[in-house]
Amino acid sequence: MTRGSLRLRLLVGTLAWMAIAIALAAWGLRSLFQEHITQQLQAQLVMQLDHLSAAVDWEPGGKLSIGPMAADARLEQPLSGLYWQIDELEAKLGKTPRAAVARSRSLWDQVLTMPPPPTHYPEQGYRVLQLRDNQGRALLAVVRPLELPEENAPRLRLVVAADTSLIAEPLERFTRLLWTALGVLAAGLAVGVVLQLHYALRPLALLRRRLAAVRAGQSTRLEGSFPQELQPLVVEFNHVLAENAAMVQQARAQAGNLAHAVHTPLTVLANAAAEERGALARLVGEQVASARRQVDYHLARARAAAAVRATGLATPVLKPLGALLRTMARLHAARQLHFELAPDAEDLAFRGEEQDLFELLGNLIDNAAKWARSRVRVDVRREGVLLCFTVDDDGPGVPDSERARMFERGVQLDERRPGAGLGLDIVRTLAETYGGSVEALESPLGGLRMRLCLPLTELGVEVRSDVGLPNA
Repeated sequence: MTRGSLRLRLLVGTLAWMAIAIALAAWGLRSLFQEHITQQLQAQLVMQLDHLSAAVDWEPGGKLSIGPMAADARLEQPLSGLYWQIDELEAKLGKTPRAAVARSRSLWDQVLTMPPPPTHYPEQGYRVLQLRDNQGRALLAVVRPLELPEENAPRLRLVVAADTSLIAEPLERFTRLLWTALGVLAAGLAVGVVLQLHYALRPLALLRRRLAAVRAGQSTRLEGSFPQELQPLVVEFNHVLAENAAMVQQARAQAGNLAHAVHTPLTVLANAAAEERGALARLVGEQVASARRQVDYHLARARAAAAVRATGLATPVLKPLGALLRTMARLHAARQLHFELAPDAEDLAFRGEEQDLFELLGNLIDNAAKWARSRVRVDVRREGVLLCFTVDDDGPGVPDSERARMFERGVQLDERRPGAGLGLDIVRTLAETYGGSVEALESPLGGLRMRLCLPLTELGVEVRSDVGLPNA
């Protein structure tokens, strides 16, 4: 996944939102649990405060006494974290109020420092305070005023307090368990997100493969079952493909009509010149033949350019090539040339028009036959994404310095041979239009090798061609 990947964007966005949601959930759950255990501890302190209130008594001799209370071992254990203390808010008979007139054994030698008493208390009859003990530890305390019914009893303040570590310890354990559980949940959700993205984006991978098949000529339209969100795109794209194919077909039909319209008067001129004798007739015949080749050249270029923009083209090569070799053998029967197809030639397909394949191979094989002494051999091989033909002859060959000139328009290396020098130029133009190439090399047969490379597609697809095989 690259930086611009849709899958990466969705994954990062989903994981980021999931992380934020889990962090907020963790904070909220921890806060709720902290509030819960705080309220629970506060309820326990209020219960202890009620027990203490019930146990306080004022003896007739002017002495405060504490009766039996509900047993809690922490109140008897020094510095256990749970304490109670009784202070005098005001004394009778002019005495000074005293702090800590009674306290739990758990306070040992400490005294809880209390703030000044308020003027009133809440309706529940007690206040909740945050205190500090002598060691600076935080305490949660509940405070209640108490007035005894005895006439000379002072007004008292009862305090029950607990160390907040009683909250911190379970809160810390809960936090560890919470993060562990949320971590497992996050890992499970992350895996689920990855799987969901993979499943959700599978139709896009299918669409990409179908588009590649169309581009490679393996199909003429997008086929397959796509989700409802992608189906309009598939339908529109198939419309575009159909319109493109129709435009190409129309262009080819117009090119054919143009060729027919031009060839008819040229044929009339050629027939008229053939019935006459003299320099003018020969000149007209030569110019008509040249015009025919020029028309064929430009029509081939226009047809190839239209085919390159078309999709779904695939032409198998072995069958047309065999027919073409048989045709060439008949054309050159007087010289008794042997045309052969390499026995291990591969059964491949050309991504283009069948007529253009005949144009390319026909020119190369015909050129090899003009120079061959007795033998012309053709081979077909796959080279990566290219389909490569080699046409070898056992003729005299061509020097290295002259091979590049062979493909120039109108150039004939030997004026004694028939032709106008347009065949190899047409081959080069068509090959380059299709994104291929052609080059002249030294042949293992002793003559010249022409190597033609064209775009390759796979067999087993619908073949689009309006050109029949030449008669063998």
